[in-house]
Amino acid sequence: MTQEQRVRKSSADPCLFVIFGATGDLMRRKLLPALHQLIGDGLLHERCHILGVGRDEKLTDERFRRQARAALACVDYQGIGEGGAAEYARLAARIAEIERRRGLRGDRVLYLALPPAAFPGTIEALGKAGLNRSKGWTRLVIEKPFGHDLESARALNALVHRYFDEVQVYRIDHYLGKEAVQNLLAFRFGNALFESAWNRDHIESVRISVAEALGIEHRAAYYEQTGALRDMVQNHLTQLLSLSAMEVPGAFQADSIRFEKVKVLRSVAPIRDDAVVFGQYAPGKAKQKKLPGYRQEPGVAARSHTETFVSLRLEIDNWRWQGVPFHLRTGKRLARQATEITIHFRRPPVALFRSLDGCATHTNVLVIALQPDEGFDLSFEVKAPAERFTLQTQHMRFRYAEAFGAPRSGGYETLLLEIVQGDQTLFVHADEAEASWSLYGPLLGKRWPLHSYPAGGPGPDGVT
Repeated sequence: MTQEQRVRKSSADPCLFVIFGATGDLMRRKLLPALHQLIGDGLLHERCHILGVGRDEKLTDERFRRQARAALACVDYQGIGEGGAAEYARLAARIAEIERRRGLRGDRVLYLALPPAAFPGTIEALGKAGLNRSKGWTRLVIEKPFGHDLESARALNALVHRYFDEVQVYRIDHYLGKEAVQNLLAFRFGNALFESAWNRDHIESVRISVAEALGIEHRAAYYEQTGALRDMVQNHLTQLLSLSAMEVPGAFQADSIRFEKVKVLRSVAPIRDDAVVFGQYAPGKAKQKKLPGYRQEPGVAARSHTETFVSLRLEIDNWRWQGVPFHLRTGKRLARQATEITIHFRRPPVALFRSLDGCATHTNVLVIALQPDEGFDLSFEVKAPAERFTLQTQHMRFRYAEAFGAPRSGGYETLLLEIVQGDQTLFVHADEAEASWSLYGPLLGKRWPLHSYPAGGPGPDGVT
């Protein structure tokens, strides 16, 4: 065990994870593997316990353990049927019984791994059952999307704050748990070389791209009501925008970082109509395999107008970024899977080599690759080895896997541990969620033209 692991282990309290939606896909694919790894690495206290909560009242502890296949000795299940007051009273009694049996002091994580429509009813039921408070600490975890527009986000925040204090609330965006996203802060603020050039005087444009090779993967019921703007731009890309553009925080603490992120969002100018492109994938192919169009996916309406691609140009009206365009781009069924932040620096103010043939200078470009191949690439100009003076672009390359080995964490491990430790730095504040919806709200009420693009291709032309 490393020194860092020993430090983190010592600060992880023994607690009870109460996970609502225990029979769902998120629990199976993400949460249980992450908890299993944390337990195996010794980063969670040995007395931590997991109680899965779901609608199925016939599912037993033993059957649930067999399905879970992880941390078998510390997993139980509680069915709540339709989730009425009586069912939540039984849940409260079961929680109290487990805490007595395991010698826990009442520290609880209430994790809503549920469809967004179930958030309000579950939060209210928890509050009315008194499960919003305990003898120890109680922390509520809410998956994205947090609301579907500004009005619903405000209503959900109001409901949450009726029963929970903001210090108890962890709005989770799994992108923020990725090592490379956290290293973006280290890269910016730990290297004076780059931070001193991180402004309108030196940077020409910024591009933030989340390209997905997969389609909607049998999630039509969700995606038809959501689309790419709500599913990816409002949360994932906007988080990357705020981390890339924020001012230096006063301290590496949750409140300081959140304050600077919200300042960025509130500085974004209203998005103009000519700065938006929406698209939807049509039938295509990749690696000689035919791919269906979005409207041919199971469960999608034959004339669906849901966007699967969005390209936006944003302007941040503050001292650091005035005049620098930020391009946000995301789409499904594109040619490759990649999440990248690309910084285009300005050309030298004096074209020293303009009188020499073949000596046109190119802009220096910094590419921060967040997935799948996490690292950094920086392009720069050198003289080519020839008698004639010519310039050639070369690259400096760094990859986390080559330097430190393949990362073990997929993001959820980091975030779950931060929840137990009470660190809200990597989570979304109420003000942040509302500021983001306020930014994109005017785009949601319009019927934008959809640019068709073949599945497996590069996608439509974005905003320039």
